[in-house]
Amino acid sequence: MNRGRLFTVVALVVLSGCALPGSPDGFDADRELGHVGEYAHDDVFEFDASDGLTEAQLEAVKHRSMARIEVVRGLKYDRDVDLEVMSRAEYRDRRSDGTGNASAFANEIWRGAFVVDGETDVNRAFDDLYGDSIQGYYVNDRIVIITDDTDEIRIDRRILVHELTHALQDQHFGIARESETIDGIRAENGLLEGEASVVPGRYDRRCGDEWQCLPAVQPPATGGETLADLPFNAGLFLSIYVPYAEGPPFVTDLHDRGGWDAVDAAHEAPPRSTAQLIHPERYPATEPVDVSIPDRSSDEWRPITDGGDGEARTETIGEATLFATLWANGVIERPLTEGATERSQYNYSHSATAGWAGDSIRVYQRTDESDRTGHVWRLAWESRADAAAFGDAYRQLLANRGADRVDTAGNGVYRIPEGEAFEGAYRISVTGETVEIVGAPTVDDLEAIHPAESGSTQRTSGAALEPTATLEPAGISEPTPVDASRRSASASPDGPPKTPRAPADG
Repeated sequence: MNRGRLFTVVALVVLSGCALPGSPDGFDADRELGHVGEYAHDDVFEFDASDGLTEAQLEAVKHRSMARIEVVRGLKYDRDVDLEVMSRAEYRDRRSDGTGNASAFANEIWRGAFVVDGETDVNRAFDDLYGDSIQGYYVNDRIVIITDDTDEIRIDRRILVHELTHALQDQHFGIARESETIDGIRAENGLLEGEASVVPGRYDRRCGDEWQCLPAVQPPATGGETLADLPFNAGLFLSIYVPYAEGPPFVTDLHDRGGWDAVDAAHEAPPRSTAQLIHPERYPATEPVDVSIPDRSSDEWRPITDGGDGEARTETIGEATLFATLWANGVIERPLTEGATERSQYNYSHSATAGWAGDSIRVYQRTDESDRTGHVWRLAWESRADAAAFGDAYRQLLANRGADRVDTAGNGVYRIPEGEAFEGAYRISVTGETVEIVGAPTVDDLEAIHPAESGSTQRTSGAALEPTATLEPAGISEPTPVDASRRSASASPDGPPKTPRAPADG
């Protein structure tokens, strides 16, 4: 998401907006670490935060929190950050008013991944997810805290510290994302969200004996006892939540290797795949491979291109979203918390997806100007066994969705009946370390989009991925823009809750 698509937020309370004394544009560079404006990290406030805060009190809490983050992170803020409070109803209205329908490309990508069905617009699914789960976000030197009740100003310190950490990241490293794919953006966000979750944890350890702190309030549950009971799309949630679940252990691993210097260095060379988040030992050496798809479509179908250059547009789904796909469709039946640690509330590692090496998916559209779409998806795996394991899992997914095997010469063809959520035809083939999947409205369309003849998959190590969007649950953050003014949203990172809240715009 780029800056031009950010919708305008109208705050109910505006709490800051001017630079503090010391510099006309920001803070005094020579000031002592842990001192912001008139406040120091060890200040004790006399007011009682349990009854809500006045605007002046919240401003004081914000600056004391900034001073404490400086002590924890060892970095100084260059300038002040605005703080606003907005009702959830206002946020939902503003988000829905600023959201158009998703493109045919985006809808087919998420349908092809069996996350959002063909009857649902992907942008509306994101609206529902964020509207129910977001707890706050950061964008352009401004933090917006989302609350269900704006009659009294109440701030969860972990959400505030999370978003203030994004502001510090922005001032020192920038939070623009280099990637453009689903997987690449989730990976880069894993570094940003992981650090913004680790810092509040280290902050919390000083509360009580060393620092007087605001309470950390767990947000109310959204209803239901499991992820499947949530009022938004569970597979979509799991896809966007991976930076919040696997980012903290990734950043902790970096810190264990080389302290904050190692985290600083990662901002210059961020992770390139969610596989590196889920398996930190693969960073930085094991980058995703490039997977190419030869175009063998008939005149009835054409690949959707990227802009006016005529080049076929592709997307990379990645290990984390593949896990979300299999979990949400009943292939992975274990609880998400099985194998989780204190650092990560959900475990995204599974034998059917852990051997992911790279993937590429291309969307095709009918040339008769109808709205019918299909896709070709190639996935590269570390070994033949890994490819076979995912192939078996994908066939189980089709079975769970009611697919029947179709007796054709090409083999590997299945059809989900009309009227079902993901109705259509699918062909899967496993060749060596490669899995190829073709999806289309009908069996005949499979051959028209991508004939079953064997084709080679070219793989090259270290290929860069392309960019997309970001989030966070038990408190979620909204997607971050792709340029230097990325925004962040957060939800309460405490967990694992029975009913997690969606991410913050972190």
